[in-house]
Amino acid sequence: MSQPPEDPVPDSTGPPDKQTLRLLERHLASDALVAETAFDPDSYEPRLLQAQLDTGRYPDSVTAVRLDIRWFTTGDFSIHYVEEHDEEGQWECRWDRHPNTHNARLHFHQPPTATEITDLELSSLHPLEVYSTVFTAIEQRLESLWSSE
Repeated sequence: MSQPPEDPVPDSTGPPDKQTLRLLERHLASDALVAETAFDPDSYEPRLLQAQLDTGRYPDSVTAVRLDIRWFTTGDFSIHYVEEHDEEGQWECRWDRHPNTHNARLHFHQPPTATEITDLELSSLHPLEVYSTVFTAIEQRLESLWSSE
């Protein structure tokens, strides 16, 4: 009888991690950059946590900004940052951890279209550490937008 691998890699993301989504929602709700949060379909059975960011903190050319967060009991996640612009359309990027055939399990979809993908290394996969990494990148993006104005 063969032994199973020590750390099997699941071939799916698994069910949503409600506890982690609620933890992240509490942090988002207290962040000055976040205008509003909502669960989809609802807070009892969340599959998606969406945060609308405060466009008053962005240049006028940015008409809407959102963050879509999915977190799964397997530790997999997807955090999708999307800006809507008057004339340029969307500017987006995404931090992902999930089984796939295109890159390492942990990877980043690069802006401005999120179509180019690179492997990603994070010092920790704890949800609050990932949250911190994402918000650091968002703050850097904000600085970049204002410096190009």
